[in-house]
Amino acid sequence: MATTLAALLKDSAYKLTQFKPAQIAVLEAAISFKDSGKSTAPYVTCLVRGTPIKLTPEEAMRQLYVLTLRDDLGYPVSRMQLEYGVTMGRDVKRADICIFDKQNTTAPYILIEVKKPKLKDGKEQLKSYCHATGAPMGVWTNGDQISYYHRKDPNYFEDIPAIPSAHEKLSDILRERWTIDDLVKLDKLVNEKKSLKGLILEMEDEVLANAGVDVFEELFKLIFTKLYDELEGGRDKKRHLAFKNYGETDTDLKDKMQALFDKARAKWEGVFAEGAKIELTSSHLAVCVSSLEKVKLFNSNLEVVDEAFEYLINKSSKGEKGQYFTPRYVIDMCVKMLNPQESETLIDTAAGSCGFPVHSIFHVWDQIRVEQGLPKSHMFTTEKKGPRYEDYVQKKVFAIDFDEKAVRVGRTLNLIAGDGQTNVLHLNTLDYERWDEKIEDESWSDVYGEGWKKLRKLRTVKNENRDFQFDVLMANPPFAGDIKETRILSKYELARTVSLEKIAKVDPGDKNIVAAGASGPTFPEALNTSVETIYQMADGTYRKVKVKNQSNVGRDILFIERNLSFLKPGGRMAVVLPQGRFNNSSDKALREYLAAHCRILAVVGLHGNVFKPHTGTKTSVLFVQKWNADDRAGQMCPRVDDYPIFFATMREPSKDNSGDKIYRSAADGSPLLDEHDHLVVQHDLFSQELKDGLRTPEGIAEAFAEFARKEGFGFFP
Repeated sequence: MATTLAALLKDSAYKLTQFKPAQIAVLEAAISFKDSGKSTAPYVTCLVRGTPIKLTPEEAMRQLYVLTLRDDLGYPVSRMQLEYGVTMGRDVKRADICIFDKQNTTAPYILIEVKKPKLKDGKEQLKSYCHATGAPMGVWTNGDQISYYHRKDPNYFEDIPAIPSAHEKLSDILRERWTIDDLVKLDKLVNEKKSLKGLILEMEDEVLANAGVDVFEELFKLIFTKLYDELEGGRDKKRHLAFKNYGETDTDLKDKMQALFDKARAKWEGVFAEGAKIELTSSHLAVCVSSLEKVKLFNSNLEVVDEAFEYLINKSSKGEKGQYFTPRYVIDMCVKMLNPQESETLIDTAAGSCGFPVHSIFHVWDQIRVEQGLPKSHMFTTEKKGPRYEDYVQKKVFAIDFDEKAVRVGRTLNLIAGDGQTNVLHLNTLDYERWDEKIEDESWSDVYGEGWKKLRKLRTVKNENRDFQFDVLMANPPFAGDIKETRILSKYELARTVSLEKIAKVDPGDKNIVAAGASGPTFPEALNTSVETIYQMADGTYRKVKVKNQSNVGRDILFIERNLSFLKPGGRMAVVLPQGRFNNSSDKALREYLAAHCRILAVVGLHGNVFKPHTGTKTSVLFVQKWNADDRAGQMCPRVDDYPIFFATMREPSKDNSGDKIYRSAADGSPLLDEHDHLVVQHDLFSQELKDGLRTPEGIAEAFAEFARKEGFGFFP
């Protein structure tokens, strides 16, 4: 008895038009018949299972497609399984054909469905199977129509022209390729009004929380890699971006990402160890790449990646040490108020992710750009810079931090700006006595040696690491935590206390008697006085100075003294301090110390929400300039006893009580956007540039600039 497949399929919805006559002939030749009760039924030996099976219309479709996969596309039957079990809740469904990944031999690579002859039903069933198994490709066919799908992410299947052969990758048959211009158009931060920080939170919830890896390290690697990919794409507009899943399997995608990471690591040395690997599993990495591939990190500044790094490091380590990164709008206010110039050296002594140095770089670069009459480019950060731009980063800008993770982030941002060179060093600013131990360490020197060579040239005294000759210093030192190590405390004047001990008998003619004035000697005067000095107080009593060493001192207090030692005469500083330092009676000595060494330029009180959610500590920014009467040493700042000080208080909170940023809205309630189509934080620290050439009202920085010009400050010509 003979039968044809056409006769078998006569009353079904299946067709044979898609298959080759030779394939149909092979299957028909293999048909045998068995008695099945009252009738005789056709059987074939399954090409995959090797056992006789009843040849139904659906089974005929399946066996014919196995022939297509084997003979036309080269897939061995050893990579196939029929009736593959797909767990759907408590049920187990059966996918008609499963092809497994070549390398990960238990992972579904392509699922083929022939059960549902109607396209709509078949596609929905196929999608549910791909979702449940993670298979990146699916095929539906009824012998007449055929559809191929690529599962790009859990919510999106795209039609593709075919599936790859056994010797191809999905990426080989897909035509889509992105350049940097495509990324600009598709940027989800603009199109979906999302933030990189928000996407990281989503990845943590969906993937990274249970991935068994160091979240900071793995996300750092991905952002680091994507920065490299965008930079290369920005400098060669025809180059196809590599940080994108063009249809690779999870395994192939991981190989591609590792190769891209290796190139980035080779270009920007000293951030990751030689031989560092991406530790995420292939499937976890694929989800992360899908989340990040439509995010544009570069624009005319680095604020997008800056915010993400700030979040990651805060989460990773900084909060434990009492240091919280300064919001970028506070940094920009400080930069605008101190107005660093191209010719000036600059340092951040508690650098974190290098917000102050990076924003200062862009400030100076903008000065150079304006001087050269060049337009402001949307993708300025990716463009190859001229010698003046690179020289400023490589020779004038420095940063120090004692947290190794923060240093690596800061180095990354500065390496980009300096085109592969940076002066960001892993050192403990306060414990300068032990710097030589670091410098003599070969592994430290391999990474930081070039930056150290430049830093040591700025020392006031050769071979001494205490005093330097910087023009500008900006820092947000750790608020919390006391220094208790006596070896470190012994190096600082502010680690001492001064008291006046009453003397019962004094010879009125003693030549060591000094009139103390109405309020007695200041802390610096008492600290530096001779042990023989006797102060005659306003009440007629006589007292001698008694100096004691403190057993613990606030870290931020020591940073004040240490920062001043970094500045040359006339050098200027912005430092974030807890509000209490400005008005607590216990901090009177600190205020007297500052007044003795520098002119107080300004005090700006920040809103209590600025550092939330990390801390609710009320803070202010102190701006000072070191006394200097010699114009040859830098900016003129001759010592005077009485002078005006600029005071201001931030009135717009910028964040709500939960620490979430508050954004500006137009009169109709729609969000205001900046020149990059990003949301604009609501604050009154300075005027912000908006889309279409508009600006927000002038703020504290502009008011200070007017004050500075009126007072004749040399750094505001």
